[in-house]
Amino acid sequence: MHSKTEFLSGALYDLGSGESPYKEFFLTHADSYIAVDWADSFHVTNADIEADLNKPLPIDSEVADSIVSLSVLEHLYEPQVMLNEAFRVLKKGGSIILQVPWQWWIHEAPHDYFRYTPYGLKHMLKKAGFVDIEVEPQAGFFTTLVLKLNYFSLRFICGPKIIRAFLKVSYSIFWYIGQVLAPLLDKLDRNWAAETCGYFVTARKP
Repeated sequence: MHSKTEFLSGALYDLGSGESPYKEFFLTHADSYIAVDWADSFHVTNADIEADLNKPLPIDSEVADSIVSLSVLEHLYEPQVMLNEAFRVLKKGGSIILQVPWQWWIHEAPHDYFRYTPYGLKHMLKKAGFVDIEVEPQAGFFTTLVLKLNYFSLRFICGPKIIRAFLKVSYSIFWYIGQVLAPLLDKLDRNWAAETCGYFVTARKP
């Protein structure tokens, strides 16, 4: 698997940018950063271009050297439209990086529509016209399990302030041990892709 930073260059468009948390990092590799997001996003946004990613984008063809879209595809009811538009917006030879969840809870309801297998992701990207498609699991079974347990345990932090503080301290020990052990135990998992928390995808426009 290639280093993902090699897919970041030139004019970078962030589709579903949200609060643009990775803007400064992207700009260490790309020449410019253009944030694209929905005006009614659940997040505070400073979008350079306001657009509904379920529809054709108000962006010229072949203007982007690279496109990133992180934890966005599951929130689109027309994901193929976004991938088709990303292909159109990219210059020839341009690259796309996606991140999508797999074993993850429903979030930002009701705008949470899909979970994608590696086979589904490859099919959709190939349908849009992309080549050199690679899908990489983010973690193994044990890291995924610990992440889910940690998020689930947050639901039990309630009650008076002093009780919440006590529970946070108690749980933090449990969270820390799990986060240390999980990557080590992941070495026992011979097929991360089967039960990972999510996938990174890279592809190129020929």
